[in-house]
Amino acid sequence: MSDQAIVAQAWDLLEKSIIYYRDRPVGTIAACDPDSAALNYDQCFIRDFISAGLLFLIKGRDDIVRNFLEETLKLQPKTGQLDCSKPSRGLMPASFKIVSVAGREYLKADFGDHAIGRVAPADACLWWVILLRAYVVSTQDMALAHREDFQEGMRVILELCLVTRFDMYPMVLVPDAASMIDRRMGLYGHPLDIQSLFYAALRISLKLLIPNQKNEYIIQAVHNRLGPLLRQLRENYWLDPDRLNIIYRYQVEEYGEEALNQFNIYSDSIPFYRLAKWLPPAGGYLAGNLGPSQLDCRFFAIGNLMAIISSLADEQQSHKILNLIELRWNNLIGDMPMKLCFPALEDADWRIVTGADPKNRPWSYHNGGSWPVLLWMLTAAARKMQRTELAHHAIAIAERRLIQDQWPEYYDGPDGRLIGKEARRYQTWTASGYLLAKELIANPDHLKLVIDDD
Repeated sequence: MSDQAIVAQAWDLLEKSIIYYRDRPVGTIAACDPDSAALNYDQCFIRDFISAGLLFLIKGRDDIVRNFLEETLKLQPKTGQLDCSKPSRGLMPASFKIVSVAGREYLKADFGDHAIGRVAPADACLWWVILLRAYVVSTQDMALAHREDFQEGMRVILELCLVTRFDMYPMVLVPDAASMIDRRMGLYGHPLDIQSLFYAALRISLKLLIPNQKNEYIIQAVHNRLGPLLRQLRENYWLDPDRLNIIYRYQVEEYGEEALNQFNIYSDSIPFYRLAKWLPPAGGYLAGNLGPSQLDCRFFAIGNLMAIISSLADEQQSHKILNLIELRWNNLIGDMPMKLCFPALEDADWRIVTGADPKNRPWSYHNGGSWPVLLWMLTAAARKMQRTELAHHAIAIAERRLIQDQWPEYYDGPDGRLIGKEARRYQTWTASGYLLAKELIANPDHLKLVIDDD
């Protein structure tokens, strides 16, 4: 089938997913699978809408994105909560749906309180800031971002992320399951996916916040955090062959300011033989998580790709991440771009770390599954670093399967050959991720919506 036919079907799916609130388009539902129970797939998820929102901006359909930003902002709690069962001030909902009461429509938000594991989403508010910047860049409508309700919305998001806590590190501290990986996967603490989005949102906020008396303290707090955050992530999260040699020879039980092994990482906790064999000399990547006596050496795609897109990774690191993807193509791309996480947790590790989660069985869903939505992030990163051959190759692989497989949510297996065991078909962000990748390849000017190198 021609790529024009694939694009046409993807657009048809995206159009059918648009939801209307009081006769205004406000977002897209997660999936339109007629053969599976809706569960929460009939809701609009903030993280799911990002690729669709960027696509709508490219096509000049700014009203959908503006409505989405305005309505989700209204759902954000603006006052502090002493009740631990209520969402914290500044949180954005994971998702929302339209309900009707006495003939009048309302938006009902889910802050994770109805989700698996009941964990609030840390990534939703960060993605919201990223989409707001994209809207401003696309429309030149800075007046929207400068509206007092939007200024307050950004302030309380930043206050939530920069809050005083039992933590001495510049990263944002979150529980396991607080991102797209919304089930237990051993990511409590400082997972890379959240840190990359956090860094991007901090940089963006400096462009969108008005430098007035109300914002003065939060702008200063952002400036104070950015430098230490950048150094921490670039230095202590980075893994390449040279860095592995340093970590391998770490001394432990060090005290004082001169300690090199600041997190007291024991080398026996790292699978050096397997990692040294897998990590090519020209490759490198940012580790999945870092904390006391912990270095999670799994490769997480969102965190690494967003690190390139947001310039969290420097130029050399960005090329090494793309080198790794190219040189370990069969592991990370395989038959469907691309692995959310690699390698999968198996055997005793899977049972202990995930709680024997049957949906996150090895090489499925979050645990080594392949997610077509990541195609747009891979394309944006490759485009930015002028490595478009990687994006072309990945898009071609996706095109061979997506339409015949009916746009699945994710794929299973070490090579991504199997349609996900519990994957919904006609998944909206699978279609929008593909369409956005095509647009980014066709016109590099669209990169300005997600890349800010000023």
